[in-house]
Parts: sequence; structure tokens; C-alpha cells
Amino acid sequence: MTTERHRFVILLAEDEPADAHLVQVALSENHILADLQHVADGRDALEYLRREGPRFADAPRPDLILLDLNMPRMDGRQFLAAIKLEQNFKDIPVVVLTTSEVERDIVSSYHLGAAGYITKPVDVVQFIAAIRDLGEYWFELVRLPDNQKARP
Repeated sequence: MTTERHRFVILLAEDEPADAHLVQVALSENHILADLQHVADGRDALEYLRREGPRFADAPRPDLILLDLNMPRMDGRQFLAAIKLEQNFKDIPVVVLTTSEVERDIVSSYHLGAAGYITKPVDVVQFIAAIRDLGEYWFELVRLPDNQKARP
């Protein structure tokens, strides 16, 4: 799908280690050359983007953020609202990747600025296919903002 010239950076905000692992497996299975950066909640995701603390001092700017809604400390809704208010980050596409099929979660995610909403398939084969489709869309079809923009 992608070439070595530009390895896409994906920030995954996901509190379930098994789901984070499944995303990594799906990227690999679909030959999506991406540098997957994983954090466990919205607070860590904000610190990552802002390059706060020694853990995130050299964090690369993501081309795409995959966001779970239900996480501890700061959930996906709070994170999404926060980054869409920050000039340096509001142009980063955020795709919600969650188990929730609740209509109000879908509507509120788009209202807060999500670029997409995917309900995690329970079946592993369907999950891998969903990540393949996501990769084809975001990394082959659409044009993303320049990854080299100035950082705070």
C-alpha cells in the first residue's frame, strides 16, 4: 500500500491492549507501512501531541489518529473536543474506532470533528478487513496534510 519513502504515523488511543495488538496485526496483515504509536487514554494522547515530558519529547506528528471513545482518565470525546480547539492539531484527521454502536456517540463524534467513525467488528477477519479499508482510504485515496508542519 504505502512506500518506504513515507511511512505513515498513526496515533492509536486505545486502553485495551488486546485491541491495540489487533490493530497492529491488521496493519501488518494488510501490508500498511505505518509507524503505530500507542497510548492508553486521551490524556496521554494530548501529552503525545504536545510532546510533553520525556516519554513524548521526540514524538512524531501523526498523519492519522485512531481513537477509542471509552477510556479512563480522559475519554475519546474529551480528547477530540480538546484537540479540535488547538490550532496545531485540529487539522489531524481523527477516526473513531470503538465498540459503541450508539447513535448519540456517532452524532457527537462527528459534531466534535471526527473525520470518520468505525464500529470495531467482533470477528477478527472483519476487523482486519476494516483496517484494510481504512488504510486504502486514508493512505491511498485521500491527500493528508503535510506531516512536516511546525510543532509547538
